[in-house]
Amino acid sequence: MRNVLITGGAGFVGCNLASALATDGIRVRVFDNLSREGVRRNAEHLRSRHPDQVEVVSGDVRRAEDVLGAVRGVDHVFHLASQVAVTTSVQNPRLDFEINALGTLNVLEAIRAQPVPPAMFFTSTNKVYGGMEDVVVEQRGDRYEYRDYPEGMDETRPLDFHSPYGCSKGAADQYVRDYARIYNLRTVVFRMSCIYGVFQYGNEDQGWVAHFIRAALAGKPLTIYGDGRQIRDVLFAEDLVRAFRMAAAAIDRTAGQVYNIGGGPQNTLSLLELLDQLSKLSGRRLTAAFGDWRPGDQRVYVSNPEKARSDFGWEPTVSREEGVRRLFEWVRQTGV
Repeated sequence: MRNVLITGGAGFVGCNLASALATDGIRVRVFDNLSREGVRRNAEHLRSRHPDQVEVVSGDVRRAEDVLGAVRGVDHVFHLASQVAVTTSVQNPRLDFEINALGTLNVLEAIRAQPVPPAMFFTSTNKVYGGMEDVVVEQRGDRYEYRDYPEGMDETRPLDFHSPYGCSKGAADQYVRDYARIYNLRTVVFRMSCIYGVFQYGNEDQGWVAHFIRAALAGKPLTIYGDGRQIRDVLFAEDLVRAFRMAAAAIDRTAGQVYNIGGGPQNTLSLLELLDQLSKLSGRRLTAAFGDWRPGDQRVYVSNPEKARSDFGWEPTVSREEGVRRLFEWVRQTGV
């Protein structure tokens, strides 16, 4: 790995990945339309910290010519650019489709056009499994849990796209997988659970761990959609970056594969449990208002990361308690 393209590279995952790669002497081209909150700040951080290793290119994955120019000369592509909120997809499904589905097709076609196509790693989502209404969920205290899947969901779970976001990401997911079969491209799909970490500017619609932390420190009101017992397996961005790099190092084995990537059963966290932890960290009791459940919101989603462990030796290392504390301190210190 010598020259890397990260689409959406000024987002929080992209910023973490770009910084880690640049620190190790890898040249990184960050491709981003710089439209989300905080991404310009992240881009400036990368420029100032890695002036000789990071190139920031403004562009849009919806424009095929932008993508083709960005892909030239790289040996690995990490395709992170995405419309990330279910609520936005419901309000504007065409925009959601153009960014997530068409944008991914543009990346695949640009890769296919290269004399030596670079390997590609795509960030999909657990939303491709839909609402999973057939899975029995039980309430246990301030959380829901699977009755029959103590190790979490593996990659054999049937697909069931729910919400325009689920449809657009699911279509992209399947295009990425199929381009490995049809065109022999080296593509890898990560179906991700809840990713959180530094450089994240979460809001009510996406990035709930960071959103709760920012609201807690700013003394702003919080709204929980549902009853707060919904569970996700949270994964610190540092662990995700390791997963990318380990999967890339094992590309002969990982090409054409799909992996559920998350914190696993040992790192599950409900919204109510997060409120409790933040109350302890902030020194004051936090409360929230409650709203209706949102479309496609799973009461429980927990990844089974066994396939990633078996294929390329990866497993999470940052506990949920440590990760939340580290993000809390970063937000407090940076004032974001």
